[in-house]
Amino acid sequence: MRAPGFWRRAPASPLARALAPLAAIYAAAAGARLMRPAPRAELPVVIIGGLTLGGDGKTPTALAVAALLRELGEEPAFLTRGYGRGRRGAPFRVDLARHTAAEAGDEALLLARRAPTFVGADRLAAARLARAAGATALICDDGLHSRRLDADLAIAVVDAAHGAGNGLCPPAGPLRAPLARQLDIVDCVVIVGAGEAGEDIADRSRACGKLVLRARMRPDPKVARSLAGAPVLAFAGIARPEKFFATLEEAGARLVGRRAFADHHRFRRREIFLLRREARALGARLVTTEKDAARCPAGAALPVALHFDEEAAMRLALARALARARLTRAA
Repeated sequence: MRAPGFWRRAPASPLARALAPLAAIYAAAAGARLMRPAPRAELPVVIIGGLTLGGDGKTPTALAVAALLRELGEEPAFLTRGYGRGRRGAPFRVDLARHTAAEAGDEALLLARRAPTFVGADRLAAARLARAAGATALICDDGLHSRRLDADLAIAVVDAAHGAGNGLCPPAGPLRAPLARQLDIVDCVVIVGAGEAGEDIADRSRACGKLVLRARMRPDPKVARSLAGAPVLAFAGIARPEKFFATLEEAGARLVGRRAFADHHRFRRREIFLLRREARALGARLVTTEKDAARCPAGAALPVALHFDEEAAMRLALARALARARLTRAA
C-alpha cells in the first residue's frame, strides 16, 4: 500500500481527526500486543523495527548491524517472515540459487546476500534452524511489534523527515502503536537523515532514557558516479518512493521520469514492457532500488547502505547486549 499523504501532516488534518475513533481502537489493540510476553531464543537476538508503517529503513539498518556483529567476531543470521511471498509452511533457509522473491520475499533475498537468512512466521523455529546452521547471533528484520521473539536489544528506526507523522495510528495515521508504548519497549532509537520530525522523536527518546544514534543513507559510490549527469527513468515499489528519487538526484542523475508503485508491488510483464519502452523513448537509463530489482528484471539497481554517525556507540551497545544475553542464558 501507499501511505496516504494526510498521515504525514501535523497537526492532524480534518480527515485524520474524523478517523481518530477507529485509530483509538487500533492503538489499544496494538499497545496491548506490545505488552505480551515473548519466547526467548537460545541465541542473542537483535530486533529491528520501525515506529511507523513502512519506509523507515529497517532492512538497511539490519544489514549495518550484521556488519558490526561480524566485526565483534559473531556469525549473524537474519530472521524474517518474508513479506510478500506466496510460500507458507515451515521456516526455511533462503537459497539465492533457487528461491525467488515470490517464494521468499524481496527483503529476504537482499539479506541473504550478506548472511544466512531464514524465512518463516514461526520465529522460534527459524531461530533453531539458524543455530543449527552455525549462527551465534540473530537479527530480526522487523518483528518488534509481533512479539514472536524476545529481544536482547530492540532498535527502533526513524526516518527523520517523517518522524511519527501526525502522531496517530491507522487508519488516521502511520504509527504502528502509540508512540509512548513503542518507546517503552525499545533500547535504542536510530534517527536516519535530518529533519525536525526526527528531532522531536530524538528528544522524546532521550527523555525516556533511550540511546539515540544518528545514521545516514549513502548510495554505492561507484554506481552513483556512473549515473551522474545521465538521463534516468526511475521507478520504485517501496513505502516512500520519493526518498529513492531524491537519492538519485543527490547522486547527480537527471531524472526525466518517475514511476511510483505500491510497496512490495509485484510487477507484471506488461508493466515491465511499458517501463522499458518509455525508457527507450526518453533515451534514459531505467534505474530502481535493490529491493525492486529482486522482483523486477527491468533496469539497473542503485544500492544504498546505512552508515552510523556514532558507529563505536552502536558497536558497544551490541557488545553489551550480547554479553547480557549470554550471562542470563547461562544462569
